[in-house]
Amino acid sequence: MQTNFTEEQLQEPGIARANEILRACVHCGFCTATCPTYQVLGDELDSPRGRIYLIKDMLENDRDPDEKTVTHIDRCLSCLACMTTCPSGVHYMHLVDHARAYIEKRYQRPWSDRALRWLLARIIPYPGRFRLALLGAKLGQPFRRLMPDARLRAMLDMAPKTIPPVSRNDDPQSFAPKAPRKKRVALMTGCAQKALNTDINDATIRLLTRLGCEVVVAKGAGCCGALTHHMGKEDESHASAARNVRAWCDEIDGEGLDAIVINTSGCGTTVKDYGHMFRNEPLAADAARVSGRAMDISELLMTLELPEGATKDTRVAYHAACSLQHGQKIKTHPKTLLKRAGFEVVEPADSHLCCGSAGTYNLLQPEISGQLKTRKIRTLEAKAPDIIAAGNIGCMMQIGSGTDVPVVHTVELLDWATGGPKPRALDAAG
Repeated sequence: MQTNFTEEQLQEPGIARANEILRACVHCGFCTATCPTYQVLGDELDSPRGRIYLIKDMLENDRDPDEKTVTHIDRCLSCLACMTTCPSGVHYMHLVDHARAYIEKRYQRPWSDRALRWLLARIIPYPGRFRLALLGAKLGQPFRRLMPDARLRAMLDMAPKTIPPVSRNDDPQSFAPKAPRKKRVALMTGCAQKALNTDINDATIRLLTRLGCEVVVAKGAGCCGALTHHMGKEDESHASAARNVRAWCDEIDGEGLDAIVINTSGCGTTVKDYGHMFRNEPLAADAARVSGRAMDISELLMTLELPEGATKDTRVAYHAACSLQHGQKIKTHPKTLLKRAGFEVVEPADSHLCCGSAGTYNLLQPEISGQLKTRKIRTLEAKAPDIIAAGNIGCMMQIGSGTDVPVVHTVELLDWATGGPKPRALDAAG
């Protein structure tokens, strides 16, 4: 794609990077075949190619974003299926992230949109606040029909049936290995996950220590910054990321870390991009060290000796989170591990398509998200599974809200298969 940025514009690092990405695009349209929003809405401007044209026009002309441009960029899930499909290697993620930051700085949203985004940015990344908000949502659920805004109804729907008690395993500390030590790893405990489902981190710690890892929860680490990053709130997201970089580098420079393990794939995609995020800042070298050590839990487990389990009469439908299969290019590890543990693993049709969760997308775009959720659940249930497994809390909540099939994290099943307790979601399902 030909671009016409001025030399002055190209002095700005974000524009320079956008220019590189735009020039890689050859207008082929392969991305439209795998874009969920294009399949649902059928509008070229709701495809990656269409959004690229809108972003190019906005940035080249250095103009304030208009409502049309913002609407179509807001509808993007950032599922990154387009990056998996693209034969030209267009790094759409960096382009749309820059566009969102640009919009946040230069577009005046309606007051209701600003208020909602402000609220989400100040609640979800903070587990204590989020837990209180979930309790409030449960109290408000009987009045759901009175809510005039579908986004507010979606916020009420987000509250799980049971809000788990705080897990003290999420506090800064170190867990000694139960077998001869092979690795020392930091576990990212996350933010929303600590309020929605504490079993995931607990299972991760049990499994890793059983396999010979010392597991460290670093003091000062918290939200990865993904939620605010995808809303274009660059200062807030960078502040969260910087705290993590400093916390993990303290561990790297102290007793050392072989890996920073992440069991929420949406967070993993962002942490692995810290090197790019801070590329022009004083924190660049440390951010690159952190990104270089970041691993999804499935990646780390593939380097350890997971015991081979006896064949189980349990069919697991594996849901591939977009942030894992497209963002991190991890497609086979979770399935390989589940099969090794003895489970029968099946995949739904169109497994490359998003479930509609996508961070805060299900709260900000509930109608499109709902259509994607319905389709995803239909394809999963068509496999007649006993269990649905996923590697991302957002996907688990999204899918679990529309099916009676128990939804658990992959690591919970692996922990169970190697001596851990049966996942509570399975007990609740009978």
